[in-house]
Amino acid sequence: MADGSGNHVRSTGSPVVHGFPHLETVRSAITALYRRLSYDGVRGYATSLAPVDAAFSDQDDLYLGAQRVARSVVQHLHLPDARMIVGFRTMEHAAGVELAAGPEYFVELNDRFRTHRRDIGAALAHEVTHVLLHRLGLELPGTRDNEILTDTVTTYLGAGWLLLDAFREDAVSSQKLGYLTPEEFGYVLAKRAFAFDEDPSPWFTSPQAYEAFTAGRERALRDSRQPPLAAAGWADRRRYAKDRRHAQARPGTPAAPGAPYAFESGPAGPGVSFACPTCHQRIRVPVRGRVRARCGLCRTVLDCNT
Repeated sequence: MADGSGNHVRSTGSPVVHGFPHLETVRSAITALYRRLSYDGVRGYATSLAPVDAAFSDQDDLYLGAQRVARSVVQHLHLPDARMIVGFRTMEHAAGVELAAGPEYFVELNDRFRTHRRDIGAALAHEVTHVLLHRLGLELPGTRDNEILTDTVTTYLGAGWLLLDAFREDAVSSQKLGYLTPEEFGYVLAKRAFAFDEDPSPWFTSPQAYEAFTAGRERALRDSRQPPLAAAGWADRRRYAKDRRHAQARPGTPAAPGAPYAFESGPAGPGVSFACPTCHQRIRVPVRGRVRARCGLCRTVLDCNT
């Protein structure tokens, strides 16, 4: 949550919300990231933050260790001139950062991290991403959506697997950092894995995090199997063909409720628009059978059967 004094990453000891309630905002955040950084800029984050760079043992000095992890996150997010000063205090949220002109930024961590050091990297990843977004001038309207943007960018740029790994849940207690649900973190992490041919699963120390990643990956796979993409399943292809016939018979008819595509007419003939499964920018292709298209934003080549 953000207020006049800074930006904060939330933690919860109450029952954890599951599922995909913020999915549309997450997708908008991925699109906004590609638009701001460009394809080449996003590709500059092809390697995730290594587990060893975020490791923090009970034998490490608290302040020196926190500074070391903060520097690793700063370097990973390509903020070479951002110096993080890390402190600890009693506070409602898990962490917060003062956003100013820099070059020094003051990060405060909840006192509980003094004895829960394994999650310090996760909290710092979120806060340092706030600094990155501040410098990029990248934001979404409203506090809630901006925090979702921060979680999404942290994860897509290779440091947010730490936030998912901080999720732990059993019959008597639970812990989660960030504003996304565990499955939404898994979804964004899977999107990154597909884009960079990366498998983050060996990095998880939390079994619940791995389960959430698996659920998010299944949801992300559905994005690449929606018509008019050629990988769509038989039932979806049948529905698409029915909607296409309806649109051709009644030009201008709105798409069926819940359909991931929309048929359009234009000077070049009928077309269909849909979201790119990588960056979620809308793409329009002609309705003329097998078509290959390239997304102009993320350069993904898409095989379509329109």
